[in-house]
Amino acid sequence: MIQTIFSLSFVKTFYMEYDYNTSRPKLFLPEYGRNIQKMVDYILTIPDREERNRLAQAVIIIMGNMNPHLRDINDFKHKLWDHLAIMSDFQLDIDYPYEIPQPEEFAEKPRRVIYNDNDIRYRHYGKIVESLIEEAVKLPEGDDKDTLTKLIANHMKKSYLAWNRDSVTDEIIFSDLHELSRKRLSVKEGIKLSEQKDFQKGKQQQQQQRKRMQMQQQRKKPQ
Repeated sequence: MIQTIFSLSFVKTFYMEYDYNTSRPKLFLPEYGRNIQKMVDYILTIPDREERNRLAQAVIIIMGNMNPHLRDINDFKHKLWDHLAIMSDFQLDIDYPYEIPQPEEFAEKPRRVIYNDNDIRYRHYGKIVESLIEEAVKLPEGDDKDTLTKLIANHMKKSYLAWNRDSVTDEIIFSDLHELSRKRLSVKEGIKLSEQKDFQKGKQQQQQQRKRMQMQQQRKKPQ
């Protein structure tokens, strides 16, 4: 009976006194760890302003030593002082060498990112193809325009096959090109685009070349 009571008391004491992270105060900046946070909390209890300034300088040095690889970044020291203010919940009254941010700045919602709302006719061709078509339309009639038009048509066929498993005829590509250019661009009669097997062969060659480069890089690494 006594042994059972002692065991229950030991278990109760053990679990009550065990220091779990979930029971600890939340860290403002977890990347600095709890020891740095305790140092900042201790500085807040110091009544003498000069002593607070001296200890704050020491904490800044420790924080900088924790991230030596970031010392070359512009305003590195400024960021450290900002972090010190954040960890003190902006309650630390010291002589900051920089203007620190205000708590209101962190309560603001981030600005909305503006995305281009481009109306793409055929998304499997992409916006770049439409831009290339516009540039080709501007060219004067001649070999340069014919060559660029054929390159665009081949690229359209390659993009079509990349997004569609079914084969595609040259006539479909020519029709889409004619539509995308608003009937201002067309391929000359007798022009034949690359076959599907040619695109696959080129893709296989690129993969083989990439593998050879990776093997060469591995051989150069010291053993």
